Amino acid sequence: MMKSTRLIGYVCLVFFFLFTKKAFGQRERDEFATLKNFKGLQFKSADSTIYMNFRFRMQNRLGAYTTEGDGLAIREFDARVRRLRMRVDGYLYSPKFSYTIQLAFTRGDQDFDDTGVANIVRDAVVFYNFTPNFYVAFGLNKLPGNRQRVNSSGQLQFADRSIVNAAMNIDRDFGVKAYYKGLIGDAVYHVKGAITTGEGRVANNTDEGLAYTGRLEFLPFGDFKDDGDYSEGDLMREERPKLAVGGGYSRNVGTTRSGGQIGFYLYSPVTLGTYFTDAIFKYNGWAYQIEYLKRNVDHVFLYNEEGDMQYVFNGQGLNQQLSYLFKNNYEIAGRYSWLEPGRNIRSLQQETEVVELGLTKYLHAHRIKLQLNVNYHTKEGIYALEGASSRWGGVFQVELGI
Repeated sequence: MMKSTRLIGYVCLVFFFLFTKKAFGQRERDEFATLKNFKGLQFKSADSTIYMNFRFRMQNRLGAYTTEGDGLAIREFDARVRRLRMRVDGYLYSPKFSYTIQLAFTRGDQDFDDTGVANIVRDAVVFYNFTPNFYVAFGLNKLPGNRQRVNSSGQLQFADRSIVNAAMNIDRDFGVKAYYKGLIGDAVYHVKGAITTGEGRVANNTDEGLAYTGRLEFLPFGDFKDDGDYSEGDLMREERPKLAVGGGYSRNVGTTRSGGQIGFYLYSPVTLGTYFTDAIFKYNGWAYQIEYLKRNVDHVFLYNEEGDMQYVFNGQGLNQQLSYLFKNNYEIAGRYSWLEPGRNIRSLQQETEVVELGLTKYLHAHRIKLQLNVNYHTKEGIYALEGASSRWGGVFQVELGI
């Protein structure tokens, strides 16, 4: 089952990239400031030289995980405020000069467990638009990495991102980014690049090594409604098929953290290379997305003077999601995720698969929604319920925001 499911995923990815044929407001994005069509708490000076909009969102959840697959004995509960964020977008003196500030107030959102620092700053970035289709950013915000990571957590159709994203995403970093949107007939393409410190959010200083990231996207049927290529589920019910494919590479030279910009601190620096490719398709309430990531590292095993050992994850993974939105704004979704560690660390980390089902009620698009997810985790492709490494999980989450 594992091999056939994975093969189907690869075939689907190739299909979306190579064999699609032409058919016939602004949403929250973490790659630019939200300035248009926003109906929330706003302030604008009398001379229109200062504009600000304020938002918040919170995610309250209750979840549980079993100790094994053939019983319901609970191994752990997950009852907490998953996210509580405040965000301000705006411009000063001209819409060409905009900014985004985003703060986080829960422990899981502050990178505390890996770093010991309660860092509330998630975004602090300024943008300058040379033209409507070309702009640059300077500061701290998301890198142009895999699609699911660039998606705002407020635009997800499951309570959490996949295990593949958790293992290999490149997250946020401080530096310079550039974004360009172009047209080829009715088709749209995006070119994105970044040169950043490679140390992530909590760095007080940086070393000589930098991170270099590039991404290219192609939308053969034109733009999605309301930037829906970076929002999960077809909430806009696209009247014509829409497709976005993308991919890129990030090289983080001499990083001191296990995930590059995230993760625990290492005994000595390493260089990571992360490949990512993805596609998303939407039409008439249906949505399908697929994502493949692969990571290489120059030194997998590290030792300190006492002989203690650390290892850095390398490997590959595939994530797929399929959903349908009913006209009453209930959505049913399925997800399959597969994560394979590199050969040199398989004695320390097992191959993992997760199958997940989700039911979501959208009360006000992604701003107010109720989510119920049930998942089944397994290791080494053994789906039997009595498997020693299998377990069930369930999460109920309420999202509320503006």
